[in-house]
Amino acid sequence: MSLTETGNFRSGDFCSENFRSASFISTRNACKLCAPLGASLVMRGIEGCIPLIHGSQGCSTYIRRYVISHFREPIDIASSNFTESAAIFGGRENLFTALDNLSRSYRPLAIGVASTCLAETIGEDVPMYLRQYETERRRGGRNNAGLEPVLFYASTPSYRGTHMDGFHEAIYAAVSALAGEGKKSTKEAEAEALPRINLVSGFVSAEDIRELHDILRSFSGPPDSRGRYPYTLIPDYSETLDGPSWETYRKLPEGGTRLDDIRLMGSAAATLYLGRPSANASDAGHWLLEHRGVPLLNAELPIGIENCDSFFAVLPELWGRERPERWTEERGRLVDAYIDGHKYLNGKRALIYGEEDFICALASFLDEIGVVPVIAATGAENPGFRSRLRSVLRNAKEGTEIMDDTDFAGMLERAKFLKPDFIMGHSKGLYLARNLGVPLVRCGFPIHDRIGGQRILHLGYRGTLNLFDLICNALMEAKQTRHESGYTYI
Repeated sequence: MSLTETGNFRSGDFCSENFRSASFISTRNACKLCAPLGASLVMRGIEGCIPLIHGSQGCSTYIRRYVISHFREPIDIASSNFTESAAIFGGRENLFTALDNLSRSYRPLAIGVASTCLAETIGEDVPMYLRQYETERRRGGRNNAGLEPVLFYASTPSYRGTHMDGFHEAIYAAVSALAGEGKKSTKEAEAEALPRINLVSGFVSAEDIRELHDILRSFSGPPDSRGRYPYTLIPDYSETLDGPSWETYRKLPEGGTRLDDIRLMGSAAATLYLGRPSANASDAGHWLLEHRGVPLLNAELPIGIENCDSFFAVLPELWGRERPERWTEERGRLVDAYIDGHKYLNGKRALIYGEEDFICALASFLDEIGVVPVIAATGAENPGFRSRLRSVLRNAKEGTEIMDDTDFAGMLERAKFLKPDFIMGHSKGLYLARNLGVPLVRCGFPIHDRIGGQRILHLGYRGTLNLFDLICNALMEAKQTRHESGYTYI
């Protein structure tokens, strides 16, 4: 495989569409979240970074509510706190005051600024504001205790996209602001045992990020004398949003992608990008390709044997090392599980929903275990989603209705006709499960009604095995519950 390949690792036959999503005048029970929320998660996944929402207080409160109820961790989301006067005359002074207060109170290494619908609607030129602030800061004209955290800005109005667009936009903002600063010396490059690679993790769980670290470190070996591994994984909220209990409160938890590692992304041998930004979001992978000459590979999230095989095949190519035997053993256990559970799953029908990247990976996984994803839905409006999802299907080509720019009310109307056996997705799908009388297999984001949503493993052979077990057990439990005698052998 050429390192300059920018398409998916595999291509598939296009399938015909049996159905198209119904069009509605309004959104009823949305299947998407706001763009600044996705940006905030990325910012919390960067070392010493705090998100600052440029807009009203309600925006940051909404984000905190969603993130805390999923991760069960405290999270501070700052706000420039627009009032009526700021909405009329502009929020420049609000933003400057917020930057000063954050610098003094939190002493962050970085502040990520994300815009809101209100700020974008009135035409706030946030990049200009930040340049003006940095000029005043250099001249000593700011009340920020002399601190100079890195500032970067992501344009994230929700009327232009979803939380996934904000997620990718924030990655782009951080990489484009920092990746041109750090360069390895010739001596350092020659001393490295392995070339450096970049991995953009996609919108996954904290447990998934820990799994990606485990996979990458199994290939790269021990860290160097400064504790650095030859890769940059961004974002990394595996500790900042799912860390151990503290004896004393910390305003900024330890962890996150190191700023120095982001600075080195411009001198990497390649970027492996899990997922694909939509046309509404900027693309950090292409920025590194165009501005720093770093080759780009795009891949679906490694869920399912085929996607996992593609992911594990590219790492030896990038690093020139054999795949550790432990992953061959994990793959073997997954194959054995497929055999064990085949009789419970073959021919079953599923409704799946969520982010585009997640749904494409889930559809591929279900397709290979004999489940027909009769509805694959996302709240994002993206014409490319249909062709992308078709390309990952092999067996269920004629049995999948693909819905973009949809909501849960629209899904329910189609599901009553298509009659899925189970549903896969986050907690908001309980609305569907209760109306249809079928089990909900919880995965993805957000999960508000169960403990441990941030620890659900989806990626890799182990994550695929976890999802496989969850599906089998949900169907077996539903069968037991419906049966009069509630038999114990199934």
